[in-house]
Amino acid sequence: MLQSSPGQVADLVEAVRAVAPWQQLFLLVAVAVSVAVARRLVPGERWGDRLRARFVLGVPWGTLLTVLGVLLVYWIVQGGWEHPHSPLVIPFRSWSYFYPLGVLVAGFAHNGVGHITGNLVGTVVFAPIVEYYLGHYPTERGSESFSSLRANPFVRLLAVPAGSIAVGVFTGFFSMGPVIGFSGVVYAYVGFAMVTRPLLAVLALVSERVVDLLYRGLRNPYISREPGPSFFSPWWADIAIQGHAIGILAGVLAGIAVLAAREEYPNPLALWFAALVLGIRQSLWAIYAPMGANRFVLFRAVGVGVIFISAALIATAVSASNRSLLPRLEGRSVGLPAPDAPVVVIAVALVVLSSFAVPFGFATVSGELPADAATVEVRDYTVTYVEHEPNQYVSLVNEYLYGDTGTIRSSGVVVLSEDRRIWLEAVSKSQLAFSGGAAVRVGGLGWRETVYADREGWSLVGNGSVYRVSLRERGERGRLAYASDARRARPVIDGRNVSIAPVEGGFEAIVSTNGTVLDRAPVPGPSNATTVGGLRLNRTGRELVATSGRTRVQVASKSVPRARQG
Repeated sequence: MLQSSPGQVADLVEAVRAVAPWQQLFLLVAVAVSVAVARRLVPGERWGDRLRARFVLGVPWGTLLTVLGVLLVYWIVQGGWEHPHSPLVIPFRSWSYFYPLGVLVAGFAHNGVGHITGNLVGTVVFAPIVEYYLGHYPTERGSESFSSLRANPFVRLLAVPAGSIAVGVFTGFFSMGPVIGFSGVVYAYVGFAMVTRPLLAVLALVSERVVDLLYRGLRNPYISREPGPSFFSPWWADIAIQGHAIGILAGVLAGIAVLAAREEYPNPLALWFAALVLGIRQSLWAIYAPMGANRFVLFRAVGVGVIFISAALIATAVSASNRSLLPRLEGRSVGLPAPDAPVVVIAVALVVLSSFAVPFGFATVSGELPADAATVEVRDYTVTYVEHEPNQYVSLVNEYLYGDTGTIRSSGVVVLSEDRRIWLEAVSKSQLAFSGGAAVRVGGLGWRETVYADREGWSLVGNGSVYRVSLRERGERGRLAYASDARRARPVIDGRNVSIAPVEGGFEAIVSTNGTVLDRAPVPGPSNATTVGGLRLNRTGRELVATSGRTRVQVASKSVPRARQG
């Protein structure tokens, strides 16, 4: 394999960066040429006239206003304009009904650029279908624009923004746990588009990837990556499946209501196919449950089965046919009842799924911490580090579902606020061990502060590891928040054992014999040595070596976070 020097690699990266604007220009030209060719292939089609027949000036103003509103929440409320890659998130989750700010904002806030980009791409793709079907101009026979408030185009173009706000607040109230994001509203667009224009919705689903890739290509015309370790949880464990489900059910019910009012019904087979494809492609089958800290179980077979049943139910609900779906037995129909019944089933499903969130909505936290827990106080927030402590936010659900034996516990950096009903494992124990450090942002409307967590440790030969976690605010020295128990290395040197214990200032080496401590001293720094209890402890790079006479044995090594290896 050919090897390149660091200087050659740097020159190549700089050359690629220099031509980035030309890559963006090429992409724009390629898109323009491709669209122009497609337009010429259908010379009689007047795209502009079709859009102007449905939209004021041919523009989906409602979609644009909705996108702008979501961006304003990210830029102004969450501070994303000043900190685009680190918006304030914790105070804008739907923590509790007793904390209305979180409930009201959660459906429109996001946790980063990737999150908001994905939801806005979905909005740009599916919301115009909803808006096109509703139209800015009345379509009833004999009706005229501006003849009434309902027929006013400038009022009608607000239907999508108003509906988006309603669904966003609804998902904030009835999503399980402290969720965040506009995806519940996006799924409502999907549900509405699916029942009103099923095949167009499937086409939009295919084009969503095109729009996303076009945006990313213009924003980042090239990417440079090196292989390395990473920390992640299963992709399906990060999906707010319940919030997505209530969003799509709300959209389906809204679409059915509009279809009934207009007496329009799509092809049932096309609708069944669209519901099946959209449910699978949008991962609505990913039904999972937490099984403790950092452990989840995915019910794949059940989830896929639910999608097939749901597709049949939605197609039945929308269909105007009264024909039995099952054959007659002995002259009596055993088919489904009138089409109204499936609509009731969908509505009941929405109510039931929403009701699952109610126990979380009444969540409170006690604020109790272990007596020896060191904390950082930032206004009404408390930031600390705990291990195997009961998760206070889900305590009510734990007690109801699992009893005392199945209590979900937290291990890691925890953010607590009694006033806001917040108990959040902001950084898990394993994630902090992987990265070695993390930043936790707390705040509220108009303010934010950052608390930093740092972890360092030693691996003892033959006997696990010891570590310490410190917390600090910006510009301050770290304070010890947690120290693991001391551990003793397995090797015995001249009848002596070496142990390492975390302490306030760092780590301490302890030399003992037959359980009796002979001496202790701070672990020496790199390329330094010290004598403890008759043993010479020498620090060579990461290794700690004990020497007695001619005997030289490694007893420990400094832990290096996996994220910094390589």
